Amino acid sequence: MNEQRFSHSPELRAWLGLLVILGPVLLVAMDGSVLFLAMPEVTDALEPTADQALWILDGYGFAVGSLLIAFGGIGDRYGRLRLMMIGTAVFGAGSAGAALASGPELLIAFRALMGVAGATLLPSALAVLSELFTDPRLRARAIGIFAAAFAAGFAIGPVVGGQLLSRFWWGSVFLINLPVVLLFLLLAPVLLREVRAPRTGRVDVLSVVLSVSGLLPAVYAIKHTAAEGFTGTSVAAGAAGVAVLGWFARRQLRLEHPLIDLRLFRDRVFTIAVVTGLLPLAAWSATAYLGGVYLQSVHGMPVLRAALLALPGATVLTVTCVVTPALVARIGTRAALLTCHVLVAAGLFLLLPTTVSGGIGWYIASTVVAAMGYGISFSVVADTAVAAVPAERAGSAAAIAETSNEIGNALGIALLGSLAAVLFRLQGPGLAGTLGETLRLPGLAPEVIGDAKSAFVTGLHAAALAAGLLHCALAVLALRWMPREPSGTGGTGTGGTGAEPLTGAGEASGVR
Repeated sequence: MNEQRFSHSPELRAWLGLLVILGPVLLVAMDGSVLFLAMPEVTDALEPTADQALWILDGYGFAVGSLLIAFGGIGDRYGRLRLMMIGTAVFGAGSAGAALASGPELLIAFRALMGVAGATLLPSALAVLSELFTDPRLRARAIGIFAAAFAAGFAIGPVVGGQLLSRFWWGSVFLINLPVVLLFLLLAPVLLREVRAPRTGRVDVLSVVLSVSGLLPAVYAIKHTAAEGFTGTSVAAGAAGVAVLGWFARRQLRLEHPLIDLRLFRDRVFTIAVVTGLLPLAAWSATAYLGGVYLQSVHGMPVLRAALLALPGATVLTVTCVVTPALVARIGTRAALLTCHVLVAAGLFLLLPTTVSGGIGWYIASTVVAAMGYGISFSVVADTAVAAVPAERAGSAAAIAETSNEIGNALGIALLGSLAAVLFRLQGPGLAGTLGETLRLPGLAPEVIGDAKSAFVTGLHAAALAAGLLHCALAVLALRWMPREPSGTGGTGTGGTGAEPLTGAGEASGVR
């Protein structure tokens, strides 16, 4: 019955199906950044410690990134649409739980649950979308819209969060997910069809366990050390995490069908592409979070004004994602990647003149300039990674490229956020682990408040400088390792259309 409704208008069904799919995609992307402006209010309400605050922010991203490839294989075997339906329902339940969390531990747990659900949605969404469009040109256009929507979700997350917080309590940034979840669960069975594509080999469960079991204690050690200095617990957790990650890497090299094909990193172009997927998102997530605290806690701005100041950068990022394919077709992938890293580095360095008493103009300029680089990176990473490897390994390459984005989003706050936390602990008044905790203390003298704000700004500068220098280094590597493209090739290895690499990305998601 549902199929008969659209039998005379398959193209209409396809475009309506795309709109339905974009709902969960936007949510998954947006929830990676929606708390950046909300954290001061969350801190006031739940009073998390410094390392709990970092887990609230990036536990979600680690859950998505560490399980993305595993759920891609599960969806291949048991059905993409079924997995999307289950994942969306769990995402909604996690959102409701996060909105009503009464303490930081519960919020961390529900954010992790949302991340697990989010990992089921991204690869399945791309596979189901590719099934909707049989015309290759329409499919390429739809995948371009999909990619732009995902990038836009990251960009607008802080703005949406700020708008909600100007009218409602902090839990509203999660409750906004529920109408989209309900709409998808109602419309998806009508507009979308099931997609299955069994792979050769099984999902290696031990590899999934090792990746999570190694990543989380290693990151815990970094966060704990940043907040409280070296302790026996942090050293032991760090050593255990590194050992398990080493076991994970050795296992991947031995398996016939590894969870992550590490052999692909022997190709320098592929390596540059994947690091370009990770580093810009790490820089963006860290500076977006620290920038939100800077505007609200250092300058005392209301959350609505802080959200409006983030809007120019979000707009530029979204527009850049849309126009980048035409740019790559004109100047080539090598030049586009160089431009990306130079723009991000320049934008990050523009944060260095910010001060406790001024620098809002520098902050806006920083977000706009860096956003152009971020937009380029979001648009070219998957195509570049897939084009760098043999066709039979395109699916693995695209899956790793997708994962690098999610891990980068989480690592930015874990590593660069921890760097800022270390400097605050070393240079601040020593009364609490974070600026928010310090400012909540009663009876603070003005000079103590000034010292705390100055220490935070020093941490912001250090994070921006470190990320900017890493982008400069990556630009040099891209210049040395990326091959020069003959004029007129379009830079992707596919005549500049990007169609073949995107097909590879679809294969990673189960489309054959």
